[in-house]
Amino acid sequence: MTSRFLTRLAGISLCLLGIPALLLSCSGPQDAKPVMKPPEEQTALINFVASEYSSETRPLLESLVQDFMLKNPSIVINLQVANWDILDGIYTTMISKNQPPDLLNTNVYTHFAKDGLLNDMDEIISPELKRKFYPDLMKLDQWDGKQYAIPYVSSTRNMYYNRDLFEAAGISEAPATWSELKKDALKIKNTGKAHGFGVDLSDNEIQAYLSYFFLGAGGGWFRDGKWTINSPENVEGLAFLKDLYDEGLTDPEPTVTTRDEKQRIVGDGKLGMMISGNYFGTVMPREFPNLKWGTGPIPVKDGRKPLLFGVHDNLVSFKTDHTNKEALSAFLDYLYSSPVYEEIIAQEGFLPVMEEAGAKLSAADPMVKQRLAELRKSSFYPIQQPEWQSIMDTARKMGDAVLHDHVSPKEALDELQRYAEKVQKEVHGTE
Repeated sequence: MTSRFLTRLAGISLCLLGIPALLLSCSGPQDAKPVMKPPEEQTALINFVASEYSSETRPLLESLVQDFMLKNPSIVINLQVANWDILDGIYTTMISKNQPPDLLNTNVYTHFAKDGLLNDMDEIISPELKRKFYPDLMKLDQWDGKQYAIPYVSSTRNMYYNRDLFEAAGISEAPATWSELKKDALKIKNTGKAHGFGVDLSDNEIQAYLSYFFLGAGGGWFRDGKWTINSPENVEGLAFLKDLYDEGLTDPEPTVTTRDEKQRIVGDGKLGMMISGNYFGTVMPREFPNLKWGTGPIPVKDGRKPLLFGVHDNLVSFKTDHTNKEALSAFLDYLYSSPVYEEIIAQEGFLPVMEEAGAKLSAADPMVKQRLAELRKSSFYPIQQPEWQSIMDTARKMGDAVLHDHVSPKEALDELQRYAEKVQKEVHGTE
């Protein structure tokens, strides 16, 4: 996620200042030695910028930060919680002022590492904590032989749908193929009750929907060291998405309403289905307790094998003029401890990134066990490529152009491919 326009600021700073103990002096014999003032304990500062996932995020993080500081009075946590819509703008501004956050919750990292901005997390996290993470997720957060990020939360992506709308349209289960998706979206549209399929080509999720339909056609973003954005399979996938829109089978504003907004439209009974994360099953029942919902696979081109797609967000630590690795280590030990971390997972509806937490939650919920098994086999964004952030930002500009016939799917992907190759050469210093 470079800087976007700041439309609103969602954040909070929590500071608890350590107060040195009062020095008490007592009268005594004139030849008694004066009482020496003990050395003041140095206060460590951690500026923590966290992503807002739901209405539960801010109060949950505020509470755990307060609890940590009460237990660790020599460490001050300045917490800022920001919605994904403005997160990039906040930390980009901080970096531009040479005041980067000590700890950032994000989903990208290699471009920061390439620029020498990040601490090696192996120099921060304790060996005990490192051993707790799923190795495959830790590997995704390694670049150039170093652990520049650590996993924070994860999710799998699936189709989610409104059961009442499916029943009204005579649909018994979620579509598994593109032909079934088109047929079912038309059935829902013909009920006159709702739009068929929610497509998010907004700044938030365009890279996600492109991934679903690139991979669903047998394509992808990156292969064998090269960007493959304009492959025939990817062009076919984007062309299929455009056809759905042109035929009125999607929601009317794919580039405007975000994933979270579309989820609420599903809850309101005005949208039949959409692709989202497993947090749908936690967040939506809180907002729409009467919603009957179901889930199924991400639809793929007829004849293609089923698609499993996963997403994981991470934590990175920027080099600052006050970096305190011991304090960061202590806070991360606390953040990932039980039951603190398990409460984050439960409240936000994510999948855990640590084996012990995964085993514990899987034992309590068979669906968590299933989703964690799927995550092990999932495709992910190419986050280990330093140019990914820039390519993703550029991709965000193409949704309206493609949907409204300013450029064809092939022309749009040809242009994005040229940009990707150009940036790759610049990043790696090759001609």
